[in-house]
Amino acid sequence: MVGVLFQSDILVFLFNGLLITLEIAFFSLLFSMVFGIVLGIIRFGGNKTLSSMAAVYIDSVRNLPSLLFILAARFMTTLPPIYSTVLAMSVFGTAIVAEIIRGGLNSIGKGQWEAAKSQGFGFLKTLRYIILPQALRNMIPPLMSQTTTVIKDTSFAWAVGIEEITGRGMIIMGKYNSTPQVFALFGMIAAIYFILNYSLSLYSRNLHKSLAHRSF
Repeated sequence: MVGVLFQSDILVFLFNGLLITLEIAFFSLLFSMVFGIVLGIIRFGGNKTLSSMAAVYIDSVRNLPSLLFILAARFMTTLPPIYSTVLAMSVFGTAIVAEIIRGGLNSIGKGQWEAAKSQGFGFLKTLRYIILPQALRNMIPPLMSQTTTVIKDTSFAWAVGIEEITGRGMIIMGKYNSTPQVFALFGMIAAIYFILNYSLSLYSRNLHKSLAHRSF
């Protein structure tokens, strides 16, 4: 009875759902990184007013569930479901990335800034050439952790009707709903998430070790 789940049409159906999962994760991460870097720098070194505004946004968003943003974006906008989900996850992810960036910048001693200033470097040049290359080593583990979190959080998208891999699993369960079949189905989906995220974790560790042996 379980073997029916391994038919080619079901596997293709799940694979297409995985592509949607990766599409949502990719664009959510892309926008989160772009806006998160800017917001993190503002939070770290902006003027007091902008820094305070960034802090309010970061603290407010980080203490709310991401599913709430997905539901709000879906039912409070006229965007198609996949676009509203990317918007919601980007808004949420921006706050997380911004805090990672701020933490990474704070991990570099003030002496680096003072040395750069003594050489005539401005704020942006100091960031680009001196601080960020060093801070990157400290940012990689939490950034990769955020990447795996985003991939896992795409599973919430089925709540707004998106047929990503978890949503397609729910559809299949409507037809094959015996206990062994349900167990096998979601075991298969869990294995896909695990392989994907564990591979990213291994890559993160290797990259972190590689950067740790470099000198800046």
